[in-house]
Amino acid sequence: MKIRQAKREQGLILVFTGNGKGKTTAAVGSAVRMIKHGKRVAMVQFFKAPSRHMLPHTQFKVWSFGGGFTWQTSRKENLKAARDAWKKCVQLLRDPRYALVILDEINIALKYKFLNIPGVIRTLRRRPKTKHVILTGRGAPKALLKAADLVTEMRCVKHPFDRGVPAQPGVEF
Repeated sequence: MKIRQAKREQGLILVFTGNGKGKTTAAVGSAVRMIKHGKRVAMVQFFKAPSRHMLPHTQFKVWSFGGGFTWQTSRKENLKAARDAWKKCVQLLRDPRYALVILDEINIALKYKFLNIPGVIRTLRRRPKTKHVILTGRGAPKALLKAADLVTEMRCVKHPFDRGVPAQPGVEF
């Protein structure tokens, strides 16, 4: 019954959070599905250096800000990178060319108060009605979880790294 009644197209806010692996991978999987529907996808990566491993496709554009969120990077550098990334996010959320915008690791920027949580939520609510947005990263704030349409928490049950197996090409990058 609910499926028959659900006829309205609407952009969704999805949050992938938790301490387990797979948040960015799930977001990229959504990007692949969007591309299969002939739509364009934009991804802004917070605290990440550009990756040659990201999905190479004309319908998928990635912007990376930062060289990694580590103890070796100053708070001032991370703050600037996060604010620059957010400026790009705001542009992309308004850009009608993109059906899906992925804000990769933005939850970290929110957790460490590099961005204003109410301001981010307000911007998300003001995006075009049919635009989808995915926010990834550990520690998503409760206010964001409440504002989201779908929340998935990744939980690690078992990981090969615990046995000394490093990240594998084609699986993790």
